[in-house]
Amino acid sequence: MKQSETLNQQVSSLPDVPGVYQYFNANDEIIYVGKAKNLKKRVNSYFNKIHEQGKTNVLVKNIVSLKYIVVETEEDALLLENNLIKEYQPRYNVLLKDGKTYPSICITNEPFPRVFKTRNIIKNGSQYFGPFSSNYTINSLLEIIHELYPIRTCRFPLLEDGIRSGKFKVCLQYHIHKCNGPCEAKESFEEYRKHIQHVKQIIEGDANEISKMLLGQMQQLATEYKFEEAHQLKQKY
Repeated sequence: MKQSETLNQQVSSLPDVPGVYQYFNANDEIIYVGKAKNLKKRVNSYFNKIHEQGKTNVLVKNIVSLKYIVVETEEDALLLENNLIKEYQPRYNVLLKDGKTYPSICITNEPFPRVFKTRNIIKNGSQYFGPFSSNYTINSLLEIIHELYPIRTCRFPLLEDGIRSGKFKVCLQYHIHKCNGPCEAKESFEEYRKHIQHVKQIIEGDANEISKMLLGQMQQLATEYKFEEAHQLKQKY
């Protein structure tokens, strides 16, 4: 495709490193933000062929210049791309999105918060951690959290008045010891919040205690010759 000399120079000078690129139109507006494991290869792929998707061809025709930001890792690029798209709302990120968004972990803004994976960010005071580039990572993390802490999974609006009036009843999760039954006041607000605080520490990377626990379980399974289960724990560890 035909490019201006300035744009040609910008593309040819891109480094072979992870980063985020921004495309600008003739009005110096950001029209697209993308991430790349290799900036030179990724950006070049826009200009060296006719794309099957017509909207991509329209995007390329409107690119007048570009800027890029080098980062350390592909995960850093993902996070930066996500933040820049939220900040600038580039037109072609909306037009070209394929429905795939990266998941985050949500801790809801409720007296007894829930913890779950989501692809939708709702500005209601809930806390979001991520996004995560690996579904395996986020699923394993949530599985460990729910194994360690009795965090509720129901969607009941557990407000004090409803709990006091007996509006809610414990479910199967209580009977299999996966929840301590705050819906029937079997667990206090203070005790539940301690669990949530520990969960936040794990998500934020303070995982010393959980690492010790997993290592101990791995060693126990190995001594019992349960090598497949030990290997599964090793992946989480």
